[in-house]
Amino acid sequence: MAVIAAYVVNAVLNLALGLLLAQILGPADFGRFALGLAGSVVLTTLFFEWLRLSATRFYSERVRGEEPWIRAVLDRAYATTALCLVAAALLCLAGRPLAGPPATLAAAAVATAVGIGLFDYQTTLARARFIGHLYLKLILVKSGFALVFTVATAWVTGDATAVIAAAGVSQFLAALLIHRGLTDPRHRPAAEHGRAWLRTFVAYGLPLIAANVVYQLMPFANRSAIAAVGGFAESGYFSLASDIGTRIFGTLGAALDVLLFQLAVRAEEEGGRAEGERQVARNVAVVAALILPSAAGFWAVLPAVEAIAVPEAFRGHFGAYLLPMLPGLVAFAAMNYALNPIFQIRRRTVPVIAAALLGAAVNLVALLALATPLGPVGIAVAQTLGFLAAFGFLALRALSGPGRLHLPWRDLAAATLATLAMLAVVWPLRGLPPWLALSACIGSGVTIYGGFVWLLDIAGLRSAILERVRPNLPAAAE
Repeated sequence: MAVIAAYVVNAVLNLALGLLLAQILGPADFGRFALGLAGSVVLTTLFFEWLRLSATRFYSERVRGEEPWIRAVLDRAYATTALCLVAAALLCLAGRPLAGPPATLAAAAVATAVGIGLFDYQTTLARARFIGHLYLKLILVKSGFALVFTVATAWVTGDATAVIAAAGVSQFLAALLIHRGLTDPRHRPAAEHGRAWLRTFVAYGLPLIAANVVYQLMPFANRSAIAAVGGFAESGYFSLASDIGTRIFGTLGAALDVLLFQLAVRAEEEGGRAEGERQVARNVAVVAALILPSAAGFWAVLPAVEAIAVPEAFRGHFGAYLLPMLPGLVAFAAMNYALNPIFQIRRRTVPVIAAALLGAAVNLVALLALATPLGPVGIAVAQTLGFLAAFGFLALRALSGPGRLHLPWRDLAAATLATLAMLAVVWPLRGLPPWLALSACIGSGVTIYGGFVWLLDIAGLRSAILERVRPNLPAAAE
């Protein structure tokens, strides 16, 4: 529960942070900031993601005691990668006299990638060992630093490059302050252990890295295309809608993934591959049971959210971009947190890169076809089509053929039915004044969907709640 709480807090603070920075920087500088930060995320994915994924899959409390060389190899690989990126950032700064401000922006993006990568590593170790309180502490410290450092930097300097650097510093400091709680006993791995595990990490993580890089490059390229077509202000409008949507559904999915995938790994360790796959199938139902109503509910309250929370300079543009992006963002979250784990638990991750390449190709073709007739909004539609194509391909691979995953279709059908019933109730309420519409939609939506969950025990959520509550009932009665 501490892990879920951490992600809820992180989501709220990230949403507030994005809106505050948009308000302070304005559309044009927020567009530059979003573009530079997207570059940092691409670099983090490219250089650190294979190690983070490997830690998620191969490190656990059991491994910590029985195979300590795995953590030692991970630590060394992280340190080497971070030093290489620091050197790259210094080279970017050295080129400033020739390249000017773009060189400084590149240096900030590279340095920020180091902070993000190290912070993600610490959170992964805490997840793998199920240390919920330390995970919560990491998230809270990072979110607090980010809120103070980036907002203060934006307020004082108004410079997108400085704000990007402040975002990296906040993540690096959080990782530095908490790392002692995740330290393992020192171990010097034998040369053959080190080489063997590095090969395992690369073989497992490389397709996932390639796929994630492609998925990060898609919005990065789309933002660049909008900046080229309509300027940095238009890119800022697109970026705010994309960032808010991605954070809502990405954070919701990740909050589940941090717990669910580790449960699948533990199930495989204790019961073999078949038990691991059964847990993955159950996880798919849980992800669907929470993402479907969230997507429908957010669609219903979008006008109210725009009127209440979005800075005035972005209003009108926010909904115009987010609405066509919404199906793609939901598909992307479902793909990452419901479909990808199927291939991760099997250690067969090549289909993931195939799906990403297909999605990028569809994105590119649709962008060329739609940018002229639809303008910048056509680029948002192209992104959605790319994500939907990737999702469809991966779902087909996972659910067909002799090795197909057997999903709990009853739970998926029940979640869909409950979502439609909820939407039918909340949709007429969206025409109320913004604050009233928001509270009425959320209240009635939670009541209707929660009632279906309790009545039908969708994805076993009612059983899970009762399981946690029952041990406390005797104590409460006394």
